[in-house]
Amino acid sequence: MDTTIDFQALPTPSYVVDETLLRRNLEILKSVKDQTGCKILLAQKAFSMYHFYPLVAEYLDGTTASSVHEAQLGYEEFGKETHVFAPAFKKEEMEALLPIVDHIVFNSPNQVKLYAEMVKNSDRPIEIGLRVNPELSTQDHALYDPASPFSRLGTTAVNFDESQVELLDGLHFHTLCEQGSDALEATLVAFEEKFGKYLHGMKWVNFGGGHHITKEGYDIAKLVKIVNYIKEKYAVQVYLEPGEAIALNAGFLVASVLETTYNQMNLAILDTSATCHMPDVLEMPYRPFIIGSGEADEKEHTYRLGGQTCLAGDVIGDYSFDEPLIAGDRLIFTDMAIYSMVKNTTFNGIQLPAIAAHTVKDGTKVIKTFGYEDFKSRL
Repeated sequence: MDTTIDFQALPTPSYVVDETLLRRNLEILKSVKDQTGCKILLAQKAFSMYHFYPLVAEYLDGTTASSVHEAQLGYEEFGKETHVFAPAFKKEEMEALLPIVDHIVFNSPNQVKLYAEMVKNSDRPIEIGLRVNPELSTQDHALYDPASPFSRLGTTAVNFDESQVELLDGLHFHTLCEQGSDALEATLVAFEEKFGKYLHGMKWVNFGGGHHITKEGYDIAKLVKIVNYIKEKYAVQVYLEPGEAIALNAGFLVASVLETTYNQMNLAILDTSATCHMPDVLEMPYRPFIIGSGEADEKEHTYRLGGQTCLAGDVIGDYSFDEPLIAGDRLIFTDMAIYSMVKNTTFNGIQLPAIAAHTVKDGTKVIKTFGYEDFKSRL
C-alpha cells in the first residue's frame, strides 16, 4: 500500500486516514465534475471524519445526511450545500432541519403532504425532492438493495402522486451499492421509463450513492456520458452523493495481537473486533485485507483472527503469514476509513479505536481518543 504512515507510532487499536490517498480520490471526483458540471456531495453515512472536511470541501459541493445529527455536522463542519433524506421525519426533526438544510428529500407523497407547506414557509429557501424507487435490482446483497421487493425506501410508480409535481424541485433515487456505471445505466432506463416525464421543468435529479467511482477499473467515461445525457435531455442539474468512493482505500485500522492459542487450528486474539470496530465484516460479509498477509494456507502460518468480545462469531477471518504471530505484533487492516468510524460500537465496553490523521504537513498524529466516559455516556 502506497503510504508513508508511521504505523508503529500509533496506539492500538486506531483508525488512521491518509490525506494523500484521500486527495487522490477527490481528484478523480473533481475530474467527473469538470467533464459534466454535476455536483457531488459527501454522503456522511460512509465517512464522517470531519477533521478532513476542509480538504473534502475544496473539491465537493456539500454533504448529504440521513438524520438531524448528520445534517448538523455537515452544516457546521463542511458548509456549502446541506442535503437530507430520511424514510420519515418527526415534526420536531423538521423544525431542527429548516434552519440548516438546503434540500430536503422526502420518501413518500404522504411525507410531502405533511411537510411541504412547512418547508415552503421557512425563513430561508429550501428545495424539496422526492425519492423514487425504479424497482430494478442490480445487485445480490439484499441487505443493501433499496430496490428489492417490499422495500420501504422510495416511492414506486404506482404510488407516485402527480398532483404534487408542482411542489417538487427534483427527484432522487438511490439503488446502488459498490457498483459500476453499468448498473447506473441499467437503473436509469427503468427510472426514465417510470419517472422521466416528471423531470421536465424540475431543477435537478439526484442519482444517489453507491457509485464506486474511485475503484480501479470503474468506467468513468460511461458515467460522464450518462450524466451529460440526463443533464442535456431534461435541462436539470445532476447530483451524485457517493460516500465510499470518497475515502475508498484511504484509511487503515491498526491492531495488535494479544495472544495466540490453538483449537484444531491456530487462533489469534486481537485488540480490535469485527463486531465493534468493523461491523461490515459481519454484515456484508467480507474479508478485509491485512498488509503482508495471504489467504488461508497461502503462506506458512495460518491463523483465524478474532476479537475480545464475548460474541462467538466475532471473527475477522482466516489469514496466513510468513512468520508465526506473537503477542505484540501489529496488523494493519486496509480500506478502513469507510463504514467503520460511523458504525462502530462499544458492545461489551470494548475500547473504541483512536482516530489519527496522516498529513503532508504534520505527519502521523492522533487527533482523538476515547475512554470510559464515552462508553458510560451512551447508557
